[in-house]
Amino acid sequence: MAAARCLLLLSIFLLVGQATQGGGEARPLVPAVFIFGDSLVDVGNNNYLHTIAKANTPPYGRDFKDHVATGRFCNGKIFSDFIAEKVGFNSSPPAYLSPQASGRNLLLGANFASAASGYYNHEFLFISISFYKQLKHFKEYQSKLAAFAGSSQARSIVSGSLYIICAGSCDFGLNYYINPFLWLLRNSEQFADHLLTIFSRIVEQLYDTGARRIGVFSLPPLGCFPSAMTVYGHGKSGCVPRLNNDARYYNMRLNATVGSISDKYHDLKIAILDMYTPLYRLSTAPQSLGFTEAKRACCGTGTLETSSLMCNLLTPGTCRNAQTYVYWDSGHPSEAANKVVVDYFAADIKNLVA
Repeated sequence: MAAARCLLLLSIFLLVGQATQGGGEARPLVPAVFIFGDSLVDVGNNNYLHTIAKANTPPYGRDFKDHVATGRFCNGKIFSDFIAEKVGFNSSPPAYLSPQASGRNLLLGANFASAASGYYNHEFLFISISFYKQLKHFKEYQSKLAAFAGSSQARSIVSGSLYIICAGSCDFGLNYYINPFLWLLRNSEQFADHLLTIFSRIVEQLYDTGARRIGVFSLPPLGCFPSAMTVYGHGKSGCVPRLNNDARYYNMRLNATVGSISDKYHDLKIAILDMYTPLYRLSTAPQSLGFTEAKRACCGTGTLETSSLMCNLLTPGTCRNAQTYVYWDSGHPSEAANKVVVDYFAADIKNLVA
């Protein structure tokens, strides 16, 4: 009788185990995800700022869950959403400034990114959350997490989680290229080197707080964005070589910088998430990947409209199907393009969390 009872309990245990492995939801590969950067990964922090750099009104978010404009500069999911999904979460952790970044949601991490932000702290055109302030918010988050989960679990979450940095585009597009005080002081290569010096300090600060898995985006092909072709293309419909050359130089130096960081911190996993290669291919040969339009964005005329100030329900000409467009607005990829980019470096993400 005792033996039969033991066999019954063993059978139940095995069935529960099989159900958990087969039909149940898989556990995320890391405790949490932390996002730092600009509008390519911002899920709504700018909604809580007095700034025009917002995307919290339609048609933004029209293909997102419940067709809600959350503050993502896209018709749907952005890089941070797809990256979080790659490591087992449903979406990006909540915007740190939002009410959702509290209670049990703190255990999922936080998104500190801010549209129009970058490594360079001086805001020339838009109000945003500087990287210095994003790091300050991260320290505040750690205090909240420790108060909610206890110091020991908070340290475990911080040290085991995935960190994503996506910045640099706004440093060039919204600062260097339009601010004579910058391009008269430094040439583009010197400015890139200056940004990477700041980047190195940011990684050092994150490391000191416990970060051990960091993915950093390369720059995209800056000259292929519709806004860049409109402003700097001089009437031509192709990518602007000068801007792409700036991005390539930056990416080359980023590779060297990450190599130096790896040599310095032997217990740090850090990888470059190459955005340039897939987005350049999407921009120059969209048909090869199932897209139809790369020179114009979906919203409005597709040449200059960016943020809810210019891309809104009153904007005439917005496309019906954004899935075939590489760019949603003139400065941000569509959801479909975002997925292609993240799929391209998915193996690098998996290596970081392995």
